[in-house]
Amino acid sequence: MQTTEYELRDRIDQLANYRGEGTELVTVAVPPDKSLRTVRERIDREHAQAENIKSDRTRTNVQDALGRIRRHLQAYDQTPPNGLVVYAGVVDDELQDAVFDDLDRPVDVSIYRCAAEFETTPVEQALTPSTVYGLVVLERGRAALGRLAGERIVDTRTIESQVMGKSRAGGQSAQRFERERDRQKHEFFTQVADAVEGTFRDEPTVDGLVLGGTTITVDEFQRGDYLHHELRDRVLGVYPVEYATEQGLAQLVERAEDVLSDAAYRREREALDRFFTALGRDGDVTYGTDATRTALDYGAVDVLLVADAHPPETIRELEAATTDQGGECLVVSTDTDRGAQFETAFGGLGALLRFPID
Repeated sequence: MQTTEYELRDRIDQLANYRGEGTELVTVAVPPDKSLRTVRERIDREHAQAENIKSDRTRTNVQDALGRIRRHLQAYDQTPPNGLVVYAGVVDDELQDAVFDDLDRPVDVSIYRCAAEFETTPVEQALTPSTVYGLVVLERGRAALGRLAGERIVDTRTIESQVMGKSRAGGQSAQRFERERDRQKHEFFTQVADAVEGTFRDEPTVDGLVLGGTTITVDEFQRGDYLHHELRDRVLGVYPVEYATEQGLAQLVERAEDVLSDAAYRREREALDRFFTALGRDGDVTYGTDATRTALDYGAVDVLLVADAHPPETIRELEAATTDQGGECLVVSTDTDRGAQFETAFGGLGALLRFPID
C-alpha cells in the first residue's frame, strides 16, 4: 500500500521532535546524482573514526546508528531516481531509524550530519506540498515566473523585455516613439500572458496566482485583460515589487504572506461549506464513525473530512482507506471556528459521498 501524504508528514514530525545526547543522531541525504558507493565509503570511515570517541555510551550509540544506516544503504544497487534520506540514532535508549526513498521531488542536497536532532529539511523540501501558488512579477525590463511550493520558490524563469524607456523628445518624433513603445509593451505583455497561461492554466495543483511588479507596469498588465479569464479568476492579489528577479519573487511572497496563508485553508473551508450545505439539504453526506466507515466500505466516499483532533494513526488509516478507493482526504484544523464546530457536533468525522447509501 502506498504511503499517504499525512503518514509521510507524521513521520517527519516524529523525527523532528526526537532529541539525542550530544551528536548521536545521524542524517544522511543522498541526491540522485550522487554515487552510493561514495556514501557507503564515508559511512565506513565515520564508523571507524567513532572508535576514538572517549565516552563509551556516545561511542556505542554513534556506531549503532552508523551501522543501521550502513545496512539500509546496502539494500540499494544504485541511488533511487529522486535520491534518498536515511536517519538513525538512539533516543531514550532506543535506536530509531527511518528511510525515505520514494520522494515526489529530487533530494537537492548532499548531507552527512551528526547532531542532537535530525535534519528533516531535505525530506520536507522533496515532498510535494499540499498547496502550490503561481508567482508573476513584471517590470519594464523583464518578467519573472515561479511556483511557491510549500515554503520554497521553484521552477523560476525570466522573460526579457525589449520595451524602450521613456522619451524626452517632443513633437511628432515623441509621438512616433510612444506608439512604438506601446507596441513593444503590448507584445511584451502578450508574451508574458502566454507564458503564464502555458505554465499555470492547465496546472491543477496551482491553487492561485499572485501578481507583483512596479506599480504602473503590473496595473497596465492587469487592466489590459491579457490574462486568460480562468487565470484572472485565480488571482489572489497584486503587490508592489521593484525587480522581476528571483529576489523579486521572494519579495512578492513576503508581501503576499497574509493572502497566501488564508488561501492555504481554502480547500478545507470549501469542503466544510459543502458538507454543512449538504446537511441542510439532506444531500449525499454522512458523518460519525459508524456511518462514515460504512460509506468507506461501500466505496462511496468522494471527500473524507477528519478533524486533526483524532489520533495520527487513525487519520493515517482513514486517509489510506479513502485514497485506495480514489477519494480525497482532508484533515480539518480544529483551530478554526468551522473546524471546532465540525469536531464538536459531528465527532470530527464525515464525508461527502459519490452516491447515497442506506
